[in-house]
Amino acid sequence: MSMTASAAGPKVRTERTACILCSRNCGLVVDVDGGRLTKIRGDAEHPVSKGYLCQKAARLEHYAHHADRLRSPLRREPDGTFVEVSWDAALGDIARRLVDLRARHGGGAFAFVGGGGQGNHLGGAYGRQLLSVMKSRWAYNSLAQEKTGDFWVNGRLFGSQTCHTTEDVEHADYVLVIGANPFQSHGIPNARDTLRALRDDPARTLVVVDPRRTETARGADVHLQLRPGTDAFLLGAMLAIIVREGLHDRAFLAAHCTGFDEVERALREVPVEAWVRRADVPLDVVTQVARGFATARRACVRVDLGLQHTLHTTLNGYLEKLLYLVTGHFGREGCNNLHSFLLPILGDTDERKTKKGRSLQRTAHHGVLPIGGIYPPNILADEIEHPGEDRLRAVFVDSSNPALTYADTTALERAFRSLELLVVVDVAMTETARLAHYVLPASSQFEKWEATGFNLEFPENAFHLRHPVLPPAEGTLAEPEIYTRLLEQMGAIPRELPWLAAVARHEPAASAHAAFLGVFGMTMARRRSWFPLAASILYRTLGPTLDGGAAAAAPLLPLCIAYASKHRGAVLRAGYRGNRLTLGVALFRAILRRRSGALLSRHVFDDTWRLLRNADRRVHLAVPEMLAELRALRDEAPPGTDYPFILMAGERRTYNANQIYRDPAWRRNDPDGAMRMHPDDATSIGVIDGATVRCTSATGAIDAVVSIDDTVRRGVVTLPHGYGMRYADGGVIGPAINVLTARAHCDPRTRTPYHKYVPVRLAPC
Repeated sequence: MSMTASAAGPKVRTERTACILCSRNCGLVVDVDGGRLTKIRGDAEHPVSKGYLCQKAARLEHYAHHADRLRSPLRREPDGTFVEVSWDAALGDIARRLVDLRARHGGGAFAFVGGGGQGNHLGGAYGRQLLSVMKSRWAYNSLAQEKTGDFWVNGRLFGSQTCHTTEDVEHADYVLVIGANPFQSHGIPNARDTLRALRDDPARTLVVVDPRRTETARGADVHLQLRPGTDAFLLGAMLAIIVREGLHDRAFLAAHCTGFDEVERALREVPVEAWVRRADVPLDVVTQVARGFATARRACVRVDLGLQHTLHTTLNGYLEKLLYLVTGHFGREGCNNLHSFLLPILGDTDERKTKKGRSLQRTAHHGVLPIGGIYPPNILADEIEHPGEDRLRAVFVDSSNPALTYADTTALERAFRSLELLVVVDVAMTETARLAHYVLPASSQFEKWEATGFNLEFPENAFHLRHPVLPPAEGTLAEPEIYTRLLEQMGAIPRELPWLAAVARHEPAASAHAAFLGVFGMTMARRRSWFPLAASILYRTLGPTLDGGAAAAAPLLPLCIAYASKHRGAVLRAGYRGNRLTLGVALFRAILRRRSGALLSRHVFDDTWRLLRNADRRVHLAVPEMLAELRALRDEAPPGTDYPFILMAGERRTYNANQIYRDPAWRRNDPDGAMRMHPDDATSIGVIDGATVRCTSATGAIDAVVSIDDTVRRGVVTLPHGYGMRYADGGVIGPAINVLTARAHCDPRTRTPYHKYVPVRLAPC
């Protein structure tokens, strides 16, 4: 940190932190003047982003300082108004109501929603403790409406739903981007620089598959502008071409996979020409891409929500993975790989596995099982409105705005209003907070110690623990303090643990926390009910001894020890030293100390096979459910509808981001979140650029401003996410797209919504 004198009086501090707008969490250098962020630029010392910065992060002051900030706990009165109350009064009443609810109806009456918004994952670890105290398993979050199809397939292929893949775009010769626009949404390291390097190198090839000519597609060598909802047909055809022409990697398949014979039989049945016609792209170009990808020296696939939020969600994820597995582009530089992780943001709840002493729980109304330990938001409203005694009656919403960001806003608003208790923990008066019985104001992400679990790199992986760069807003608390106080009020943990606190306080630094960890382990062994509450116990005992007020980071100590034990060789290669206990402690201390983030590990590519969780350390290619769905495509009729347009909802643009941006002043363009529409479609319905149209789906209707744009296919329109909120008690700003999306319009296996395939009608207003 540095300081410079300011003519106005206060000194300007320069601090290092990270962006919180997408999964990349790029490192930042920020100037702080008078308690405000005044200048933001990239941090060249960050081990991953290395100084990269996009235009969205450069305007983070609009997140840190805005009119919707909460500064006191609020309680809803019978007339619907809110009154300020003290923290003790709010938490005391919430605790009493939760304990009473548990006694009357059991744990099945309670659900936890959200918990760990972008870059807010330390707080999420504390909030999820409530599920254990309430004896509930109902955890819902945004990952479960985006990625559970991917997680399910990972479990079948790699042996665990926590085996997540990444892609080495930077070193690939051939990059296939499907349903993603990294130029706008990032998701790959230093996206625009990486894409520019791809474009400028004649020896490398970039192929984009997308119904719109996106910014990424404009720089591509090939753009396959397929018909929306036909990704499975196109990917199946490409795989069939590869197998028919003998372009699959027989040596790789023999050494590292099982089940290829069954997969090959299914692929040889694919009617390539018919499926390519269904996708409405040129057969010769599809053949060229299939051959180019299969024969490249190093190739990888990058996908995102465009593939995961459309028809055949789970099958799409399976076929996408077969592309790089069948061709042997896996476990090597420039290919797709598995990766390690420090924060366990997912579990493995594969229904095929027997849980010792514990069975997976189906939801009361839909009978849905969890994937990755989480349940799909698309069923949440139904589980609340379920007519049985086992319905959801109380919900905690943390760092999430489901009334605006989950499918079917109207149904969720109605369901939330019917709850006995709705508590929202957030920094702002969100659309969901307006429906709550209690609103608890959290400190912002730059006012507390925080971190992200999205460290998805391979072979090098890093972790960035962010220290507070702003003082907490008056009246707010960080999530670790909120939830620890609540657990104490509920009697789940004692208010003081003097023996543990004394050991933590008096232990010499040289002993590397050995005495504390020993006493902590014995304590947890004696009080096994405390084990799920370890985060708060560590926060109260070890936390106060950590430098700089980093108490919230105390749970990272056992995680670092476990990480160093599991990946010892990779941690040693990253430059750390120590034995089985002290190596993890050295890693923990480096994370606490390094303001720009710390390199966790340096893997070698052979580690890929140790990261696999199948007992035979092979990829199990034959997934019966997916092969059956692939075969069923042959008899699937094209979707028929009374709605002549397909809306791709939730588009990434230059000036939209996740819902933590509430102040519309942050946008330099597209203030209305305009609907992109092909010129011929605009003519057909009689509208001009800037006109307003009524967009109607089976669920609802909204108005949108038209932007005539020939980058979209005819019959396709797009709307961005990140709009639809009310700011400073004003009117709705931009399109509230989830008024149009339906709960039932989703993947039948995972309940992932088809946000990129919403049938709509359009008419001039």
